[in-house]
Amino acid sequence: MAASGRDLGDGYRLTLRDLTTVDAVHELVQANLDRLRTAEPWAWAPTSRDDMLRYTEQLLGQYAMDRAVPCVVRSAERVVGVASLAVDPYLGQASLGYWIDADFEGRGIVRRAASVLVGVARERRAARVEIRTGVDNVRSRALAERLGFVHEGTLRSALPLGPRRIDVAVYGLVF
Repeated sequence: MAASGRDLGDGYRLTLRDLTTVDAVHELVQANLDRLRTAEPWAWAPTSRDDMLRYTEQLLGQYAMDRAVPCVVRSAERVVGVASLAVDPYLGQASLGYWIDADFEGRGIVRRAASVLVGVARERRAARVEIRTGVDNVRSRALAERLGFVHEGTLRSALPLGPRRIDVAVYGLVF
């Protein structure tokens, strides 16, 4: 994906995550922390600005090795969400992840961003893309199905969320 990103329509753009996005992503995480803790194990760990900087540097290293496509979703210049593709070039598969600020849900922005990243996986000759989400995450499961992913199974007690573990629905899209 080009550094200039991809137009998602309606004033939204998917761009590569970089060091200039650290503060904006950190602020967005803090604003959405309670929501993120219902779906993301990392949201239970400390999330300082320095942690975000180190994580972004790690993602950029993976991007340089063609192992990730870390992106942010922008409304004008404001970062309103995150969408990323983790790539395993040896196995020819990728994993798609995403989340967006609560104020921007329900506008089809994540669907458009995810579609772009599925296209990137296809361009990179991945044989399949996966989405893994909590079984109770109705919005994420519906998005996977709208994108043409097939529910392949459920992993019992596979995702740690703070003091508990939840079941994970696995969705796959095969090219």
